[in-house]
Amino acid sequence: MFSIGDFARHGRVSVRMLRHYDAIGLLRPAYVDELTGRRSYMAGQLAQLNRVIALKELGFTLQQVQQIIDDQVSADELRGMLTLRRAELQNQIAIDTGRLTHVEARLRMIESEGTMPTNDVTIKSLPAVRVAELTGTAKSMDPASIAPVVRALYEELGLALHQAGIAPVGPATAYYVDAGDEESVIVHAGLPVNTEPDPEFGFAVVDLPAVSRAATIVHRGSMDNCLTSYNALARWLEETGNRTDGPSREVTLACPEDIEGMVTELQEPITTA
Repeated sequence: MFSIGDFARHGRVSVRMLRHYDAIGLLRPAYVDELTGRRSYMAGQLAQLNRVIALKELGFTLQQVQQIIDDQVSADELRGMLTLRRAELQNQIAIDTGRLTHVEARLRMIESEGTMPTNDVTIKSLPAVRVAELTGTAKSMDPASIAPVVRALYEELGLALHQAGIAPVGPATAYYVDAGDEESVIVHAGLPVNTEPDPEFGFAVVDLPAVSRAATIVHRGSMDNCLTSYNALARWLEETGNRTDGPSREVTLACPEDIEGMVTELQEPITTA
């Protein structure tokens, strides 16, 4: 048998934790000296300790751990439970990572308030363009919500164009339209093409109209961090007495493997207020 100290060292836990597990009946010592109260454990109890620690570290409450232990689940059943729990935690990590990315983008925007010059805005006309496009719905205009929808649409669109034997003739052009529920947005992911519409295509072919006046600004870096550029456009609109006159477009001028090397022109149709 092992003293509580030796058992704790072998199990890589604290003596205090073992005392707590004993107090709540989760892991009783194999023997307790009636005179001294000293606890002793057997090597075979390490297996139960391993189960307790694994379940606890995967987020199960001690009450849930006790129930699982009492049900005497097999190693295979435990493996299945842990695999499922791991998938849940990995999904939560992905969600939290996305949330942190969003917060960091907002923080960068706060730190750069007023520092991005509005004289980087250029007024130009936009020619009409025919695009093959797919649409999807994002929960909001937040970059963290838009980005995964746009990426998935372009992957699907690229495959559909390849299967149709059609090659894009210009840079990717995305634009967004309110879904009508005051929150979600319809995402349009398009690629310029020289082809007539065909109901057999797995995508739509639409003509984006020419725009006589558009305020444009070049955003460099991931579109996850585009808020600073859009804020500069908003300040320019206010300072110059212009207003938005239609959905803004995002034209990808460069798209390397490293998304921080992306170059995107933000195009905002405008009219005098």
